[in-house]
Amino acid sequence: MAHPKVDQQITFLYTQELTKSADFYENMMGFSLWLDQGSCRIYHVGGSSYIGVCQTNDESKGVISGDKQTNIIFTIVTDKVDEWYSYLKERGVEFEKPPETNPKYHIYHCFLRDPNGYLIEIQRFLNV
Repeated sequence: MAHPKVDQQITFLYTQELTKSADFYENMMGFSLWLDQGSCRIYHVGGSSYIGVCQTNDESKGVISGDKQTNIIFTIVTDKVDEWYSYLKERGVEFEKPPETNPKYHIYHCFLRDPNGYLIEIQRFLNV
């Protein structure tokens, strides 16, 4: 038996600086605000995928391991990895790793971090 239909997907991230995160996802990444819930802002990424950024005052949520999140990767799958890299570099975004081929996983990808230290991967599958 197949699982019930999934209509959308939202990845929620926590931040202690919602305004700074909103600026990054709206102005750097170029995502459209889909729903503003006050302390959570949900952005349309593409298709039926969304990312939600929520304000928290809980010290246990937000930054982990210094200034970098270590337990979440927000991955954008696209054929336009190099175009995304150029687009974000032009806006002053720093990358942890420029676009490169990963032969183990048969992908072409790059990595950057949002203002809260969450890791963002932009990738293309090479064998699909």
